[in-house]
Amino acid sequence: MPLPAAGFDPTESAIPWKILEREGFPVRFATPMGEPAHADPRMLTGEGLGPFARVLRARADAVAAYREMEGSAAFAHPLPYRVLHAADFEGLILPGGHAPGMRVYLESRILQSLVVDFFRVDKPVGAICHGVLLAARSIEPVTGRSVLHHRRTTALLRSQELFAWRVSRPWTGHYYRTYDVTVEDEVISHLAHASQFERGPVPLRRDDESHVDRGFTVRDVRYLSARWPGDAHRFALDLVSVLRS
Repeated sequence: MPLPAAGFDPTESAIPWKILEREGFPVRFATPMGEPAHADPRMLTGEGLGPFARVLRARADAVAAYREMEGSAAFAHPLPYRVLHAADFEGLILPGGHAPGMRVYLESRILQSLVVDFFRVDKPVGAICHGVLLAARSIEPVTGRSVLHHRRTTALLRSQELFAWRVSRPWTGHYYRTYDVTVEDEVISHLAHASQFERGPVPLRRDDESHVDRGFTVRDVRYLSARWPGDAHRFALDLVSVLRS
């Protein structure tokens, strides 16, 4: 699970970490320089998000999972991006997040090359929210096309991104707009056809392990994608199935 040095979403990292560890898939972490990462503090506390903080911030169970992950030995001793090779791992998990610190991760040529290698050898790749953007930007040198060019996928929806930006803008400015182009629009630009992008049901409620039906994922062979923190439990459980297949 590569992460930026700071700014990633705690739910989209910690819920998959907890479920994968429980199901017998130890998770290794990686950061740009091999230093411990830090999640987006606004998602952990809600501070500065205005009157919609309770809706926008991470849920209590996700915060608890993040604190547990934060205390793990693997999280405290991540690998640097430069030493990562697809041959050394069973699968790749690409969490999301929208804070400015995510750009180092989303724009990393090293990680984009790593994603290409995972697709080349047909090893599982799971991407959620902005993590799908990293996958979409990973260009196969032989074809000059994204690894997602012929894949079905989902990602953070345009409607979700713009809603969060609009309701929080008076307090956070452009915090919810990582880039001028929405995640959905950029991901679609890398696909052969816009119809490959699946929006799923209206994302109104977050899932949990008792209500995984609230979550939404799209699986295309050994590639799995999801939209937002509200899909995290479904995403993690489906990723376990992909890893076992």
